[in-house]
Amino acid sequence: MTHWKVHRAPLIQTEIEVPGDKSISHRAVFIASLANGPCVIRGFLPSEDCMATVSAMRALGIRIEQPEPTTLVVHGQRKRLTPPAGDIDCGNSGTTMRLLAGILAAQPFKSRLRGDASLSRRPMKRIIEPLTEMGAKITAAGSKSTPPLTIEGAKPHPIQYFMPVASAQVKSAILLAGLFAKGKTSITEPSQSRDHTERMLSYFLVRPQQDDLTVSIVGEQTPESRDFTVPGDISSAAFWLVAAAAQPRSHLLVKGVGLNKTRTGVLAVLLRMGAHVNETIAEVSEGEPHGSVVIQGGRLKGTVIQGKEIPNVIDEIPILAVAAALAQGATIIADAKELRVKETDRLAAIATNLKAMGVEVIEQEDGLEIIGGAPLRGARLQSFGDHRIAMAFAIAGLFAEGETVIDDIECVGTSYPDFYQTLERIMKPSREPQIPVIAALPSHE
Repeated sequence: MTHWKVHRAPLIQTEIEVPGDKSISHRAVFIASLANGPCVIRGFLPSEDCMATVSAMRALGIRIEQPEPTTLVVHGQRKRLTPPAGDIDCGNSGTTMRLLAGILAAQPFKSRLRGDASLSRRPMKRIIEPLTEMGAKITAAGSKSTPPLTIEGAKPHPIQYFMPVASAQVKSAILLAGLFAKGKTSITEPSQSRDHTERMLSYFLVRPQQDDLTVSIVGEQTPESRDFTVPGDISSAAFWLVAAAAQPRSHLLVKGVGLNKTRTGVLAVLLRMGAHVNETIAEVSEGEPHGSVVIQGGRLKGTVIQGKEIPNVIDEIPILAVAAALAQGATIIADAKELRVKETDRLAAIATNLKAMGVEVIEQEDGLEIIGGAPLRGARLQSFGDHRIAMAFAIAGLFAEGETVIDDIECVGTSYPDFYQTLERIMKPSREPQIPVIAALPSHE
């Protein structure tokens, strides 16, 4: 399949589960690989991006079994890795490349990280600078600090690093390098970014210290072998949450989803826009809170998304832009310049596709102003090779007059391989008028 055809959906009144969290799946593989024995990871997301992390660690001598698509057995080797036989292919995964660079910066051998055409355009200067300060020698092949990256590792020096921009990936790379240093490494962020790495290190009995916006780690610790269960991905749930929120009389229950406070910014934005949102934390296990979210749809209104809120909704901006188009009035998205160096220039991609659907959009250097409320019209749209753009505009197509076609949709395999199966079920009326059947299928069923 090279494209999707999307049409208006009936009323959403059902419950779903979503695949395992992408960010947490990556981190579970990395940290389990450094542990002092075997770890079973359940709920793993077997997407292309996360499998790139599995392949990378196998290339470094870690034995990883996969008895089921969503279950891994990672045989940790007490932080001992072996030199790879050749280049390590990170595919499209910026998370794989950036976090792995932190681990490789501390190794006594040379390695080279490469990626696909999209990843090879993404700048890596923000990890190169702190990891170089810690003692590694890192060379980027591209003129703008873009991959491939050649890393000559060394015993890292502990540092105190002040991040110019909040980034969970950069923070995580430094923490993973700091795990090998002698002494305390500290990172201070300008605002709170995702804290999955800190939570997971703590769960594996490596105790990071948190003091407001500064996190520190004492090096020369080894993670303890423990089993881990990955919760559902709220970034994947966000597509269905917006679909329900923008539809009056809809009712959607998402079960088993991660509710980490550094990831639930999308719920706060939808609440501000007028959706009826109720989240319930069932328990906190493996260091991550998870539970259920109920969304009841209504008439949405425009809002402002900016400042310290941006790091916690950075992956949800494409689908929130679709919510803005369906809302009454103007929505302003600011301080989001980072979106220009994702899988594609997401700000430009959002603006291009919204305009094709008849939405008034003003593109700024660091954001967008979206004038919502006008009827959406079906159009032929590009994904620009970006999974979140493809999925966001598939949701937009559920509200458009006529047919919407999304081209170049293979990229969705990087994060949500079975997205379209769920989408198809939404578009099909059930036997009972106006009530569709939605089922989130497990990956690679």
